[in-house]
Amino acid sequence: MSLRQHLRGLFKSQSELDLTGGPIPQSLFYLSFPIVVTNLLQVGYNLADTFWLGRYSTEALAAISLGFPLVYLFISLGLGLTVAGSVLVAQHTGADQPERAEYAASQAVVFTLLAGVGLGAVGYGFVAELLQVFGAEPLVLTLATEYMEVISLGLPFLFGFTIFIALMRGAGDTVTPMLVMFGTVVLNVVLDPLLIFGVGPLPELGVEGAAVATVFARGSAMVVGMWLMLRGAHGIQIHLRQMVPDLGYSRTLLRIGIPASIENTGRAISVNAVLVIVTLFSTSVVAAFGVGIRVFSMIFMPAIAIDRGVEAMTGQNIGAGRDDRVVATNRFAAKASFVLFSVLGVVTFLAAPQIIGVFDDSPAVVAEGASFLRWIALTFGFVGVIRAYSGGFRGAGKTLTAATIAVVLFGFIRLPIAYVASQGLVPIDRWFFASPSPTGIWFAFAVSSVIAAVFAAGWFERGGWRGGDLTSDEPDPSTTDAAETVSAGTDTTKTASADTDATVPSTTDTTEARATPPGTTDDGSGRPTAAGDE
Repeated sequence: MSLRQHLRGLFKSQSELDLTGGPIPQSLFYLSFPIVVTNLLQVGYNLADTFWLGRYSTEALAAISLGFPLVYLFISLGLGLTVAGSVLVAQHTGADQPERAEYAASQAVVFTLLAGVGLGAVGYGFVAELLQVFGAEPLVLTLATEYMEVISLGLPFLFGFTIFIALMRGAGDTVTPMLVMFGTVVLNVVLDPLLIFGVGPLPELGVEGAAVATVFARGSAMVVGMWLMLRGAHGIQIHLRQMVPDLGYSRTLLRIGIPASIENTGRAISVNAVLVIVTLFSTSVVAAFGVGIRVFSMIFMPAIAIDRGVEAMTGQNIGAGRDDRVVATNRFAAKASFVLFSVLGVVTFLAAPQIIGVFDDSPAVVAEGASFLRWIALTFGFVGVIRAYSGGFRGAGKTLTAATIAVVLFGFIRLPIAYVASQGLVPIDRWFFASPSPTGIWFAFAVSSVIAAVFAAGWFERGGWRGGDLTSDEPDPSTTDAAETVSAGTDTTKTASADTDATVPSTTDTTEARATPPGTTDDGSGRPTAAGDE
């Protein structure tokens, strides 16, 4: 078998996957592996900017480093709508409700683009003031402002590409977004040096050139993504006639999306909050923390992919009424993640000094960085468990539960322990508790991961994922027309149980179809409407 055939064997198209009936390990692998590749391509995307701006000037490189937290914050705020779209598409796809899935996708696209426009306008108007909080040198601050102004104007394109990836994933297609991402990385790598340094008729734009290359590449990817979804040949289909903002439906998107935004924003804020505690120590400790977090992020790219894979599989099985597969999928993902990342943790523990040395070979940084990695490495398996169950809660429509786990983990466990344990405030006169030490921070990472994993697993096992079926939600009566009737070709022979929303879903395998809730009709656009409502 040739290398090409081996590589092809690692990927399966949407039509080759059965997320509601096929083998769970294989389905999760083929759904998640392209996400790993997509994330690695994103790293390549960022490395291209870092490489060329590093060659341009130190100030330019510092500028994008200064702007990154804001970029991450903007994307985290908008990410909630993409999660909502993905979950709704997944559940409606599993329930064999293609019209509703398409309507959900179309509405998710339009509201995500509107969010991009709104956040972009706010970002462009206030980016200078926001960046001044970091107190950088005037030149670096000026360059960072120029970079972020371009990025802010391009947020609709960045959001548009992100919602494309999310909707395709919800439908069970992660290969197509991976291929589009590959194209955008290649385009960005080509454009970066041309726009940063200026070649031929192209002006030298410096740090602005990197921003323009990013926006143009992501904008191109968004156009390709929208074209693919409008055609409907892959993943999910959207319709222009369904992209008129439906304020009633927006409440469903926000109900699911806001907690997801809180979850991701909380993760971003927590790293900066821990950094405040880290800065109470020497520069070498700060550098060691920075390197350790970078290594941690790279190691857990597969965990993020599994998280997203579990989200899509859970959503589709919730929609299909396969509660047994919801439980089996989450348990398998948690166990597999625990084993996989525990093994990676052992490797990291043994090679910690060498890993840190790749990034910074100064003895003080290597020593403290190795200590950090060794403390957290032995709990990598627990972090994998957290990620697996968080994806399951989101896929089940329980985004508030996933957000609660993140907030509890970072805000109420990790931060207080990190401060108290690192500042010698624990009334124990032994070990690292005897005096202020950064080891207390590393200890907080390890302890909080274990506690959060136990909490997530316990909450799932006691049925905390139940009751999030979104396929039978009735629309707001104020947004419907009592005179709406069933359009030609709409199947009204399938109805849901009358008490779907009033009872806890059964754990038994049900094949009951739920195309249209009782008392509702479908107006042909895929949007359910309440019959008889005023």
